[in-house]
Amino acid sequence: MKAEAIAERIRAALPDARIELTDLTGTEDHWQATVISSAFAGKSLIERHRLVMAALAAEMKGPIHALTLDVKSPDEA
Repeated sequence: MKAEAIAERIRAALPDARIELTDLTGTEDHWQATVISSAFAGKSLIERHRLVMAALAAEMKGPIHALTLDVKSPDEA
């Protein structure tokens, strides 16, 4: 799956998100994502991960095999 398609899905759920994606294997199915969003303020790490994973639920069943997340609020970035 292309990086821009992943970013679009995340931005649909978190419109203010700043997203950096790294293809870890060169096969477009193992990704590292840094996501910065005000939606993460006051949320636990697991709640933040759930927000991103919910945005990519369908993709995690197919084109994305693995996703490593670094999620921060703007104040933490």
